[in-house]
Amino acid sequence: MIAPPRLPRGFTLIEVMIAVSITAVIGAMALGAFQRANAARVAVEQQDERVAGARATLGRMARELEGAFLSDHFDRVRFRDRPTVFKGRDGGDRDSILFATMAHTRSLRDAKESDASVVEYAVDGDPDEPGAYALFRREKVRIDDEPDRGGTRALLLRHVSGFDVSYWDWQKQEWARDWSTAPGDRTLLPTRVRVKLVLKMPDGKEQPFETQARVAIIRPLDF
Repeated sequence: MIAPPRLPRGFTLIEVMIAVSITAVIGAMALGAFQRANAARVAVEQQDERVAGARATLGRMARELEGAFLSDHFDRVRFRDRPTVFKGRDGGDRDSILFATMAHTRSLRDAKESDASVVEYAVDGDPDEPGAYALFRREKVRIDDEPDRGGTRALLLRHVSGFDVSYWDWQKQEWARDWSTAPGDRTLLPTRVRVKLVLKMPDGKEQPFETQARVAIIRPLDF
């Protein structure tokens, strides 16, 4: 008598549950690895973006500071004091600087603007991130007797935890914390301006950036 063929045995419930559990563990590990890799990629991109923004900002500031100037050639009937200014105020880790520069770039073709303008850099609260600070740039393309008012103000750089500006006094051979060419104050511009920016990086650490600008013309123009 021939025995009937044995049918293949299927998986038991326990074997199925073990297989499902192993698959779920492997899937969770793969998902976690992907999430960590994606978070690392985002952090690197954010860090690169902040580093590039800081370097671009310092480069722009250096170019404009190199073109800083004073001029004694102005309408003395219209203006009581010289309208071109240079004011660097020490605010601890939130300095500000206001100056006339010949580095203005026209944004519109045939715009009735000269190469001269008044530029101000200052730190203020970030309107989109409560408790955080940002660097703002204000530019006034027409120089008048109210350099502290008017113009266009734009947010230039976020995540700023420090903005420090110092000025080289070539007569005393030392760095000064502030500088003013207002009537009764200094009559010349500093020969060099040192700018230090400190940014808060995505990992929570602070990273400093620094540059120096050599002012081309330190004496007031008389023509």
